[in-house]
Amino acid sequence: MTITNNELVDVDQQSVDKKRFLVKLTGVIAGGMFIDGYILGIIGTVIGAITLDLGMSLYWEGLIGASALIGIFIGGPLGGWLADKLGRKPLFTIDLLIFTVGSVLQFFVDSAWHLFLVRLLMGIAIGADYSVGWPLLAEFSPRRLRGRLMAFSEVAWYLGFMTAFVAGFLMTAVWSLDWRIVLGSSTLPAVILLLARLGMPESPRWLMNKGRTEEATEIAHTYLEDPADVLDTTSEPTRKGTFGMLFSPSYRRATIFISVFWFCVVAPYFAIATFAASVLADYGLGDGLVGALGINGLALAGVVISVILIERIGRRKLTIPQQWVCAAVLAAIGLWTSAPPVLVLIGFLVFAFANAMCTALTGVYPGEIFPTEIRGLGTGFATAFSRVGAGLGTFLLPWSMHNLGAGTTMLIAAGICVVGASVSQVLAPETMGRSLSETSAPHQR
Repeated sequence: MTITNNELVDVDQQSVDKKRFLVKLTGVIAGGMFIDGYILGIIGTVIGAITLDLGMSLYWEGLIGASALIGIFIGGPLGGWLADKLGRKPLFTIDLLIFTVGSVLQFFVDSAWHLFLVRLLMGIAIGADYSVGWPLLAEFSPRRLRGRLMAFSEVAWYLGFMTAFVAGFLMTAVWSLDWRIVLGSSTLPAVILLLARLGMPESPRWLMNKGRTEEATEIAHTYLEDPADVLDTTSEPTRKGTFGMLFSPSYRRATIFISVFWFCVVAPYFAIATFAASVLADYGLGDGLVGALGINGLALAGVVISVILIERIGRRKLTIPQQWVCAAVLAAIGLWTSAPPVLVLIGFLVFAFANAMCTALTGVYPGEIFPTEIRGLGTGFATAFSRVGAGLGTFLLPWSMHNLGAGTTMLIAAGICVVGASVSQVLAPETMGRSLSETSAPHQR
């Protein structure tokens, strides 16, 4: 059989088109993580101004700081259930539209209640995006790059969080803009991302799971880069997912692992990073902004390292040791309350770096260890559970620092890290190099 030059050109063009699609898909999913990090980070730069302007108590300060996280708690499982039931494609656009509306509404808030409700709505949209974006990327990514591409979304999150601190400083300290404008600045990236997501295809695995074989096959051949992944898609069973499957003997270990791991990783980080300036000030580090940027900069470096290493050394080696490091560092800071400020800062920087390395895996595991019929729901449930930790940490940290002291607060954070490390040591699977059918198979847990 002779292959003509035209046929070779067509094959090459198809390969290029598939790579371009994968880059775009990764970009628009990472964009969702960027705006998530942005809205969660930007609140920390103006929370003081909001408190003064609206006359808020410590209670309201913590509640406003946690409002988006509470929304993610609601939106995660709701969006995951809808994504598994109605498809990834429609939710992928709708959640960004809701987020954009909420972002615009921030320009017009005039009370603590209004601000809480608006950011709650934005959090619901972001929670839904977690439950749609990661499953979608897992179902389109080639197995040799799946971990790296999914972990990259965490790079975007930290970039968004860090960008928020820089942008917040410029808009407040340099340009003296009203805090409503600072919060509403998230509208610009949201609109750009919304437009970029238009026209994305449905997941072939979701279509196959729903019995829409012809559509699934066509999309798989058009967009999947690896022929082995195309073949693996055809083995997708047609079955209905239920919430109870998360706690069935086949998947409860996966559910417990990712939920507890994610909870324990984000709870101390969100608390410390959201109020980094005030936390560092309590330890005698006057320039809280520089310290906050340092913490988030090291966190960004940590997650980049994980992206580089994840397909070389596997998931477990990037998940477990780092949590023990975080526990040890926070315990040292909590016990040595009279430590020189520079050592405290170094400790927080080491914590941020190690914490970010394992946080990168929170964007990888959910898409790999749950099967297609509950991939969105499983991701959403774990997202919600993790945001209980993040929300409690953000809400309670101001109270704990004020009433229990910095030392006790850091020891509590260290204890949370120990729980996460212990659970991961026992339950974390190794999924590197395996197909989704293999990583989500019941017998793997």
